[in-house]
Amino acid sequence: MTSKNILTLGQKFSVLIVDDDKIIRRIHKVLLNKFGFESHTVENGKEAVDLYLSGKHFDLILMDMEMPVMDGPKATRELRAMGVNNMIVGVTSRGLDSEKQAFTEAGLDYCVEKPLTSETITSLLQELAKK
Repeated sequence: MTSKNILTLGQKFSVLIVDDDKIIRRIHKVLLNKFGFESHTVENGKEAVDLYLSGKHFDLILMDMEMPVMDGPKATRELRAMGVNNMIVGVTSRGLDSEKQAFTEAGLDYCVEKPLTSETITSLLQELAKK
């Protein structure tokens, strides 16, 4: 199934991009919008948690690992403890398997390296379409 097939299913997915790097947030937002996502961005994990506490909801959360205020693993643990069961994907520039494993154990569905690629987004779309 290609991204075009997935998009013709009539479903528009919402995504929350959580990253302290303004350039990465912009790159990911533009790329995700090309795939038909409705995207929202925040700068740290606390802002992501606060959005959910205010009643917001997203189909997909792209969570950076290292951020000021509240990092990705802590934010992921808090979101899961709040009952958030949407797909949370860790996005990191770290290549060490041990660091990715620790991040994944915080409650991620997947962990990918940044920046996102079209192939990664297509794969995530396929997973979202299954839910």
